[in-house]
Amino acid sequence: MRLFRRFRKKKSDQILKLVEKAHLFKRYMFLIIGTLIYAVAYNLFFFKNKIIFGGASGISIITQNLIEPSIMIFILNLLFLILSFFLLGSKKTFNSVIGSLLFPLFVSLTRNIGDFIKIDNGNLLLIVIVGGVCVGTASGIVFKSGFTTGGTDILNQVVSKYFKVSIGTSVFLTDGIITIVGGFFFGWTRVLYAMIVLYIINIMVDKVVLGISNNKAVYITTDKDDDVIDYLLNELKLGITLIETRGGYTNKKDQLIMCVVPTSEYFKVSEGIAQIDSHAVILVTDAYQTSGTYSGKGSGISGIY
Repeated sequence: MRLFRRFRKKKSDQILKLVEKAHLFKRYMFLIIGTLIYAVAYNLFFFKNKIIFGGASGISIITQNLIEPSIMIFILNLLFLILSFFLLGSKKTFNSVIGSLLFPLFVSLTRNIGDFIKIDNGNLLLIVIVGGVCVGTASGIVFKSGFTTGGTDILNQVVSKYFKVSIGTSVFLTDGIITIVGGFFFGWTRVLYAMIVLYIINIMVDKVVLGISNNKAVYITTDKDDDVIDYLLNELKLGITLIETRGGYTNKKDQLIMCVVPTSEYFKVSEGIAQIDSHAVILVTDAYQTSGTYSGKGSGISGIY
């Protein structure tokens, strides 16, 4: 058994190495492009308007009268890299090294971009929306490449690991504290704008990393299984999968019907099932990746894995 586990672990390690080496040049290009967009958005939208939404870039805005922002970001990133090496290990630290060095460099190189791209700062709401979209897109590109820009991304991982909280909670704590501190320096209206920025960034990161969902995964529980299955298979021509389930309260065995349907066709599924069984339970989620085909024993999955 131990020998088998060692074999499985060795095979898993080999797969991970293949994943990390796949499309390496393309991933580095995405890292550079994403980091550059982030730096441009920082200088063009946030630094000059003193909008702090967390991160090392937010701290650099607070301390801008004491030290050059790019230098401050570099110092913080360097400290966080050292922290990561000792607390998270060399593997996780490696994925943050290049981004940690590139971001302050690009911030320095693009610090005068506002002189070439003139933007009216009168409409601050428009500024934070466009800036949030740019930063969210940039962050999504970087994350999708398998790297990070360092900074408080490292701190979030440390807090998550050692304080046993989720990454989402860690981000909320670290970025929240930095944003609130910024409120004492630049006013609480800026904090409200920062909240809008953070919300937009989270949406855009998901859209870039996962893509825009054109399909829905539908899970159905009904007492009229045969009729529903016949409708989905023969009328809508959908592939389905039957999943054995057991009620948590009744302990009764049942089955869950799963299918993937284009978003534009979803109403045919929901309305049709309602006609068959008005008491059917339907759970709907976005299905972002529908490439590939799986046909296992007893499986009706087609086009999703």
